[in-house]
Amino acid sequence: MTLRHKLLLVALCTLALPVAGWLYVRQMEALLREGQAQALIASARAVARSLVVTHAALPQGDAAWYVERAINPITVDGYGDDWAPLTPWSQPFGARGKLLLAGDANGLYLYAEVRDTRRTRADGMDGVNALAADHLNLVLGNAAGQQRYLLESDAPGAVVAKALGPPVAGLPAELPAQWQEDGSGFRVELRLSPSLQLQTLGIGAYVAEAGGDRMEAETRPLLDYSPALSAELASLAPDRVQARVLSPQGWLLARSGRLDSAPGTHGQPGWFASLVYRSLLATRLEDANLWAQDVPRLDTPEVLRARGGQPVSVWRSGEERGSVVLSAAVPIEREGKAAGVLLLEQASRAVPLLANRALLGLLLTSFGVLLVAGAILLLFATRLSLRLGRLRNAAERAQLSDGRLDGLFERGRFPMTDAPDEIGDLARSFERLFEAVGGYTDYLRTLASKLSHELNTPLAIVKSSLDNLEHAELSPDAQPYLDRARDGVARLGALVRAMSEASRMERAIAAAEPEDVDLREVVRGCAEAYRPLAGARRLDCVLPDTPLHLHCAPEPIAQALDKLFDNALSFTPHDGWLRLSLRAVDGDAEIELANQGPPLPAAMQGRLFDSLVSLRDKATPGDAPHLGLGLYVVRLVAERHGGIASARNLDDGSGVAFSLSLHGMPRQRL
Repeated sequence: MTLRHKLLLVALCTLALPVAGWLYVRQMEALLREGQAQALIASARAVARSLVVTHAALPQGDAAWYVERAINPITVDGYGDDWAPLTPWSQPFGARGKLLLAGDANGLYLYAEVRDTRRTRADGMDGVNALAADHLNLVLGNAAGQQRYLLESDAPGAVVAKALGPPVAGLPAELPAQWQEDGSGFRVELRLSPSLQLQTLGIGAYVAEAGGDRMEAETRPLLDYSPALSAELASLAPDRVQARVLSPQGWLLARSGRLDSAPGTHGQPGWFASLVYRSLLATRLEDANLWAQDVPRLDTPEVLRARGGQPVSVWRSGEERGSVVLSAAVPIEREGKAAGVLLLEQASRAVPLLANRALLGLLLTSFGVLLVAGAILLLFATRLSLRLGRLRNAAERAQLSDGRLDGLFERGRFPMTDAPDEIGDLARSFERLFEAVGGYTDYLRTLASKLSHELNTPLAIVKSSLDNLEHAELSPDAQPYLDRARDGVARLGALVRAMSEASRMERAIAAAEPEDVDLREVVRGCAEAYRPLAGARRLDCVLPDTPLHLHCAPEPIAQALDKLFDNALSFTPHDGWLRLSLRAVDGDAEIELANQGPPLPAAMQGRLFDSLVSLRDKATPGDAPHLGLGLYVVRLVAERHGGIASARNLDDGSGVAFSLSLHGMPRQRL
């Protein structure tokens, strides 16, 4: 991982700031919601106590039949099409029955369904057999008493239910109804006049196949929406709050007010703000459909808990975009018993808007700080990387492959040595190191010329002394030692002359003047000159089809080729081959001389072009020693032309190849 990537990773750690801010805003939003919930619960308790004190018309008992408001006109035909909107709030009776009650200005409508897959029928005029067949028991009650009716039919259609027992004032002796049936059971629908002033209603179903009490009926008081209770509730409920009074079973008895859905002073939140609030801030919101304003019954868990005597609050989604609704449910207790449940609901946009504004402001600030910090760290990392790269480049190019410096300190000091920071300290350490290396390298480079100069005089003295000893009378036993000394002096003299020649070659190569030449002609001329020297060996010359012009020094290049050919010739068998080739490489030139022979040792491939390094066999006594300066001269020529000299083994293992890479020399300005 690069330094810039590491600093960028450090900059990403500042993301902890918006995360911490988000947690803080979330906690703040929870505290605001809790405060509003406690305040609304306190208001609900006060209203509930007021309803009890004013003796509001609250239901008595735990069970009752609820009469819903008829949404559409109802036709008494025994079919349930008109009852479809009210079906979700049907009331069960017995083990098989389902009851729906609805009222309008025309009276009270009753619709009962009984599951009965196997009908048992009897003659409707036979009272004994009628009780044994499948039938519906109906009990109507008013202030004067209760009257029981029996509904049974042998076939679908109109049916008349006759009263059982003595007549009751205000209640009819017969009730017209509609009877319909199918494979799943039978259905009864009828209408009761509003003049009956019913207070209670009982209903029960007898299915002969299942058995049981033939006269069973569940009798309960009737409940419906009370305008009087709604008016009293409106006088007690707080402003901008919707209040609902529910029976212990959750049926709607009264309602006042409406949810305030106007934007108000806080404005109307957009879809993005609503999404942010619901996704990042709101811990949990109930579904608005469960708390709809027009449903006749609420049986949510919160209402059930309030009926048990525990005040509870819940936040839910509002019907309007971006709004939330706080609902508080408290029990209405009379004489220690729950007479109902009071539900107060208040729409709120202030909490989402304030939380959104706080969160968005914090996020914008945090991301702004993050971007600024990231940009600063990125710029710092970029500058630091560039400085380190500059220092690395200077260190890489300061020293050439032969240990010589490239004149860096002649052009000026090592880069960034004036910097006052740690990189400046590192640059100054590099500068001192390269100064020491450069001085030692210069000493080694001039050592050969110094030694050759200093050794000339002692060698001359030794040689003259040996000449004088030849004229003296020596014993025959001393003559071999004199010959050995003279041979050693000859070797030492050759070594001194070679070192002097190497120094002269370095100066000559450095002083060579470049010119525009066609390297193809230079290489062709050298190849023609080498053919007589190759003897029985085959010499191939591979040249490009077009001229290869280069601004270079042709004489040092020819000398380098001479050294390469001399080196290759000494290792090539008498019946072997040599191949001299020239090719263009990216506008430059490369000369390669390959020969058949033994491969290069792996340990020596990097040292072949150093001075005083040779792979040839040690010379025999009397022969001139080989000092390994030829390939050193080749390297000097390559470096003079900005290139390199290299050696490698051929892929097929048949020999070796020496390459001389040449670049065009810079042109001198007049």
